Amino acid sequence: MDYLDSLKLSYDKFKSIICLGLDPVIEDIPLSGDPQSVIVAFYEEILNKILQKKIYPAAVKPNYAFYAQYGMAGIEALLKIISLYKNEGFPVILDVKRGDIDRTAAAYAREAFDFYQADAVTLAPYMGFDSIQPFIELFPTKGYYILTKTSNKSSADIQDLMLDNEPLYLHVAKKITEWHQPGVGSVVGATYPEQLSQIALTYIRSGKEIPLLIPGIGAQGGSLEEVVEILKRFSDIRIHRINSSSGINYAYKKFKKLHYGEAAVKALKELNDALSALLED
Repeated sequence: MDYLDSLKLSYDKFKSIICLGLDPVIEDIPLSGDPQSVIVAFYEEILNKILQKKIYPAAVKPNYAFYAQYGMAGIEALLKIISLYKNEGFPVILDVKRGDIDRTAAAYAREAFDFYQADAVTLAPYMGFDSIQPFIELFPTKGYYILTKTSNKSSADIQDLMLDNEPLYLHVAKKITEWHQPGVGSVVGATYPEQLSQIALTYIRSGKEIPLLIPGIGAQGGSLEEVVEILKRFSDIRIHRINSSSGINYAYKKFKKLHYGEAAVKALKELNDALSALLED
């Protein structure tokens, strides 16, 4: 089964296109202890509540940097959390934003897929196809989300530069259609709906199945309504994932009377419910 099939299967199983970002910030976790035990306990409890309440995301996305900042304790925690969520059938997108060439890219690919056992990674295209190809050739059944138009404010500094009367992000989107093999996808921020619409149209016109990973909903200000209206244009919405991290992870700050695990599941349910309502309109 290739990565596209796993995305469709997880949608059919969990009835969601929400990707749950797993980004630990020790200062925001209401537990005490060493970093490894705190991080693992926090996300294991959220997973337990997800399973207990039967309210699911369709994938999870741990950001490597949030773990690596705590040294080996963080890396050990990341390995444990990936194992826990994979064992329950959730595709794991390892957010590493790698981008290098030749043997270095191959080494990064083995790290992501052999060592961490991820199902997909995020990749940077700045160095061209040499930085993408080793991932595809070594692990042809995995997923590869290529940064296209990111959600941060200063993305315009480079990604919006005009080249042959088109912004650079559209050139990247067109390259992704050229580089396409099953599993090759695109990262496009929800904070830029007009650009998301342009990129989506490029992929639809290509006739190829290119899964989108869409960060920026919630704390960054992206609109779920605008994103869903764009996704409705695709023939198969099941392959796309809308990411939410801190809005779910630390929902206990909003739902002050709830345990952090209960609060996270409540926030996930609200997002799933809102998504379902928009898709039915």
